Amino acid sequence: MARALLASFADSLSLSDPNAPLTPGQLRTDVLSGLTVALALVPEAVAFAFVAGVEPLVGLYAAFIVGLITAVFGGRPGMISGATGALAVVMVSLVALHGVEYLFATVVLMGLIQIVVGIMRWGKFIRLVPHPVMLGFVNGLAIVIFLAQLGQFQVPGSAHGGGHGMANGEWLSGPPMYLMLGLVALTMLIIWVMPRITNVVPAPLAGIGIVAAIVIGLGLDVPLVGDLASIEGGLPPFHVPAVPLNWETFEIILPYALILAAIGLIESLLTLNLVGEMTGKRGGASQECLAQGAANTVTGFFGGMGGCAMIGQSMINVKSGGRTRVAGIAAALFLLAFILFASGLIEQIPLAALVGVMFMVVIGTFAWNSLAILRKVPRTDAFVTILVTIVTVATDLATAVVVGVIVSALAYAWNNATRIHAKTYETPEGAKVYKIQGPLFFGSADGFTELFQINTDPQLVIVDFDDSRVVDQSALQAIEAVALKYEQAGKRIQLRHLTHDCHQLLSKAGHLIVDSDDDPDYALAVDYSVKTGIIGGH
Repeated sequence: MARALLASFADSLSLSDPNAPLTPGQLRTDVLSGLTVALALVPEAVAFAFVAGVEPLVGLYAAFIVGLITAVFGGRPGMISGATGALAVVMVSLVALHGVEYLFATVVLMGLIQIVVGIMRWGKFIRLVPHPVMLGFVNGLAIVIFLAQLGQFQVPGSAHGGGHGMANGEWLSGPPMYLMLGLVALTMLIIWVMPRITNVVPAPLAGIGIVAAIVIGLGLDVPLVGDLASIEGGLPPFHVPAVPLNWETFEIILPYALILAAIGLIESLLTLNLVGEMTGKRGGASQECLAQGAANTVTGFFGGMGGCAMIGQSMINVKSGGRTRVAGIAAALFLLAFILFASGLIEQIPLAALVGVMFMVVIGTFAWNSLAILRKVPRTDAFVTILVTIVTVATDLATAVVVGVIVSALAYAWNNATRIHAKTYETPEGAKVYKIQGPLFFGSADGFTELFQINTDPQLVIVDFDDSRVVDQSALQAIEAVALKYEQAGKRIQLRHLTHDCHQLLSKAGHLIVDSDDDPDYALAVDYSVKTGIIGGH
């Protein structure tokens, strides 16, 4: 297993995507798309660092290291990873209680946990997320991205935007607010119009460049990236977390590491699926888990706050034409260049331009068709979609997905539990046949036992499972309970047409299985003798 995963890592070093060969034109598009993503990453990384209670460079280093490693080794070309709000809101209490060094140690342990998940190939369980949960996840995320931008409409220094909701600060008013709104609208207009004129430059990059030129050229007094914090710094230094290497430290960081690892993988794997739908790619879940784990492990040793996939920036990249690993690599390298050489220039970019880009991401991310189909789909699916959307906005993405999966599973189990019923008839020999229809499992076990009229049934009762399936131990216990009641009434029961998986389950229950020569190919026909405890062919 580990060798296969290492082989997939080696294959991932190929920068080209079969669906988007690395031609000179695609290379130019990927580099420009990476530049656009890097510009959008700066305020997000700074804001999430503030949310976590750490210095801005801690968020920027995480965005660079996580973004670079996952771009090279990740499961999906075109995905962008970095510091995220979903992780930041969990980190804040750890930093407040124990300090930033414990955060770095937690990020290392978080990465190791994600590597284990990748080696065990547990990422495949993301397939169990139903479509209504995905719709709610996407819609909730679009709302979260929208709310995160509202903090930029506040007086610089009164609050730091970028969290899950609106920042609590002083709002812009009068001409400054009108100017901010006007520049946001202008950016959105440019992004909408630009593809109709030319595709030489990604529309979001054109919007940022034109609006920034207008602001700088006219000397407009609007909030700038530099108003959030200075992004100037050096190369991320290697740094072993300065924490005691003892059991007490492990007890402190383990709960946070488990939560962060789960949130990071859920968000990354759902982003993997979303980007895969847009680019026509599938698979890569285990590889993405390994890449995320390696990225976070390294980040913890270089003073970063850790991270995971960023759907907003991934959407910017994909819609700007980024299709290969070059785009993600370029985004990470541009971000590092901003920190090392171009901080003064990047700090002059108006926040309004970046807000306009993110608002267009919101419009493109929200599944507007889900509003139209809510009345057409089953009520349970509609409820799950709305529930996941609300929980995503109120708490975090991972919690919302877990809640949605649980509710969907319970609804599925209930629907199947109500399907159990039986058709009855008597044979010429005087035996009564119960032809069971519907799955027999823990949810329908009680309904199964209520089907039988033990007191009035004849001496021989035949239970035919040709249209049913015995699924679990609860089903076996239900069968044995019914058989025991017939035994106590002095009557005999036979079980017929059990499939091969039922055969195995009954074997595990400790019964002796004897195959019959006339068993059908598709199932086993067995006779359960209550008095002898033997199952024989019929």
